[in-house]
Amino acid sequence: MQSINDKILEYTKELQLPAIRKSFNEDIKKAKDGNLSYEEFLFNILENMYIDRISKRKYARIRLANFPYKKLLSSLDNDFLPKDGKEKLKIFKTLDFIKEKRNIIFSGNAGTGKTHIAIALGMEACIENYKVFYSNIPSLIVLLKESRSKQTYRTMEKRFQNYDLVILDELGYISFDKEGAELLFNILSLRAGRKSTIITTNLPFTRWNEIFNDTILTTAMVDRLTHKSYLVNMNGESYRMKETKEWMDKQKKLEK
Repeated sequence: MQSINDKILEYTKELQLPAIRKSFNEDIKKAKDGNLSYEEFLFNILENMYIDRISKRKYARIRLANFPYKKLLSSLDNDFLPKDGKEKLKIFKTLDFIKEKRNIIFSGNAGTGKTHIAIALGMEACIENYKVFYSNIPSLIVLLKESRSKQTYRTMEKRFQNYDLVILDELGYISFDKEGAELLFNILSLRAGRKSTIITTNLPFTRWNEIFNDTILTTAMVDRLTHKSYLVNMNGESYRMKETKEWMDKQKKLEK
C-alpha cells in the first residue's frame, strides 16, 4: 500500500508541480517545527511554486530572445566605456525607454561595448518580463527573405510587432540588395513609435546610404529610427584591442 508521501509524489508528477515535489518534505518539517497553521503551510508551498515558475519564465524568455551569448551590465568595464555611453547607460538601466517606446542607436567603431550593452539591456528586459528578440542584421535579412519565399512573412511581421524590444546588431558591416533593404525598412517601420528597438552600427548616419544603396529609403529609415530616440556616440578605443595588447605584453614578459 502506498504511503502518503508516495501519493504526494505521484500527484505532483501527474499535476506537473515539480517545485512542490522538490520541497514538500522540507516544507512539512518546517511546518511541524514551527507549529505553522494550515494557512501558513499552504502559503509556503504556493510561494515556492510561484518563485520556481517565475524563475523558469525568466530563463525561457532569455532563451527565446536568441542572444548569441549572455552578457550582464555588472560585467561591463564602465571606466573603459566612451563618455556618451557611460552617461546614458544610467538612463537605460531603468528600462524606461521600453515603456516610452523609444529606440536606442549605438554608433561607433568596433570593440567599444555596443553589443555588450545591447545584449545586457536585453537580458535585463527579459528578467523584467518583457518579450525580447535579438539578431544581427545579416541574419535577419536572410530570415526575412526566407519567410517571404515560404509565404510566412505576415507571421513574421506580427511577431516583430509584438516584441517589446528588438535588438538589431551590426548594421553597416554588410550592404544589402534592394529586396533586403526594403524588407528591413518595412519591419522597422511597423515598430516605429509603437515598440522599442536597439540598433548597433559602426557607421554614422551620413554613410547609411552605402548600406541601403537608396537615398530615399535611407532618408526615410533614418527619420523613423531617430524620431524620439537616444543616439549614443560609442567612438573610442577598442576594448578588445586593449585586451590583445595586454595579452601580447604579458607574453613578451614570459619570453624574457
